[in-house]
Amino acid sequence: MSFWESLRISLRSIKSNKLRSFLTMLGIIIGVSAVIAMVAIGQGASSNVASQINGLGSNLLIVTPGQAQQGGVRLGAGSLNTLTLKDADEIAKQNTISAVAPDITTQGQVVWRNQNSATTIEGTTESYTEVRNTTVQSGRFFNRFEVKGQSNVAVVGTQVVAALFGDERANPVGKMILINQLPFEIIGVLESQGSQGMANNDDRILIPITTVMNRLYGKTKVRSIYISAASAAVMDKAQFDIRQVLRAEHNLSPKDEDNFQINSQAQILSTAQSVSGTMTTLLSGIAAISLVVGGIGIMNIMLVSVTERTREIGIRKAIGATRGAILQQFLIESVTLSLLGGLFGILLGVGAAMLVSKTTSLMTSIQLAPILYAFFFSMFVGVVFGVYPAYKASRLRPIDALRYE
Repeated sequence: MSFWESLRISLRSIKSNKLRSFLTMLGIIIGVSAVIAMVAIGQGASSNVASQINGLGSNLLIVTPGQAQQGGVRLGAGSLNTLTLKDADEIAKQNTISAVAPDITTQGQVVWRNQNSATTIEGTTESYTEVRNTTVQSGRFFNRFEVKGQSNVAVVGTQVVAALFGDERANPVGKMILINQLPFEIIGVLESQGSQGMANNDDRILIPITTVMNRLYGKTKVRSIYISAASAAVMDKAQFDIRQVLRAEHNLSPKDEDNFQINSQAQILSTAQSVSGTMTTLLSGIAAISLVVGGIGIMNIMLVSVTERTREIGIRKAIGATRGAILQQFLIESVTLSLLGGLFGILLGVGAAMLVSKTTSLMTSIQLAPILYAFFFSMFVGVVFGVYPAYKASRLRPIDALRYE
């Protein structure tokens, strides 16, 4: 019997038991679709994270406080804050550094007339726009004279504009607002940047760091220092220079550990993508289990089919069908069930990924490789779990099969 004749008989058998065939394929459909959807969501999340991290700035290095120790136990990152404005000034003097922007972030209440909103107050310097790739859509950013003079000026995000003035397209430049009861003049509105993880970049107000430290909160330390290296080629050298400067500024001996942390853009991106990749692999592995379950379902139904068609097998063998022909027929039927399930699963998985992208804030990235992997794995499942039933059918003795009731 030719391959095409075996395929025709297999399709006829599947068609004659539509509901049973569909239920048999369901495990494969769910497994393939789940793998494709999970990988698409994971890859979309990874791309989104990469885009957000790259959007932080060019050749970015971030200095954050180190970890304090209490009773020999290390506390959380940032628990030992020794960073100062002088540290930032000394770092800026290095040849490998193009710009430095110290930063303090806190929460505050902002009021305009009878409107008020709780938002993020971020104190920084005039270099912030260069280091963090931030642009102003209207008005201007504060300058170094306003930073030195501790001026009460503010650059606001679009969500703050919407909360206070009713419409993010309103022009608040020149208006006076109160931040923790202190008056500030709005001099600019930031270009919308959207969210980065849990942080909403449009729901914040930027003011001179000296004003935050001396007038609003009386702080003496900065929370982080954003640094832009002169070029990508000198990132390692810049990181070394920063470490040497900070150790000297903090009077650390050669035996002392760093009381600060330096993270590069590449390190942050690598860590984020590693976590995202691990989660994607885990979820895809869990989803792939249903493919194995689907394969068991195929084996079960093929064994039932062999039992039901015992007399048919006996008749075919009696008129000359070989073991190879019987083996081929049932194996093709098993693989056909898997392939049909795989095709339906691909359609469902791609559709689910597109639906998630359109109806939620999650990004998805549909790529050919995981689709092909899922499809060929479904075919592999059909072969593996179809071999035994096909072999059992081929080993039936014609006389026994013809006597079967």
